[in-house]
Amino acid sequence: MGYRKGYFKKDGTYVQGHTTRSRSKSFSNKNNGCMLLLLLAMTFGLAVSCSESSDSSDSGSNTNSNSNCPTKTCGDFTTQAQAQSTYNSNRNCYKNLDSDGDGTACENLSK
Repeated sequence: MGYRKGYFKKDGTYVQGHTTRSRSKSFSNKNNGCMLLLLLAMTFGLAVSCSESSDSSDSGSNTNSNSNCPTKTCGDFTTQAQAQSTYNSNRNCYKNLDSDGDGTACENLSK
């Protein structure tokens, strides 16, 4: 329990000081169980969502190995045959050598 000082209202009347409860009735002991369950559910949900996002980022980096691929362009090759053999060695890595997607790399180079 605490003591509340007196104060003036906006209309000019004075309210006498009095003792009050330190906790409001809306935050009583009977609501603590519900709050605890809600807090646990939110914590569990956050833990699950964080673990799923880290799993998906790990599996995404394993399936997409383009980050480990060397950067090659058609300008790095003198003939189309060199570009084609490089493209055939790893089509996922060197897919930028085949601009139209027909399976032939650097079609503008001489054979």
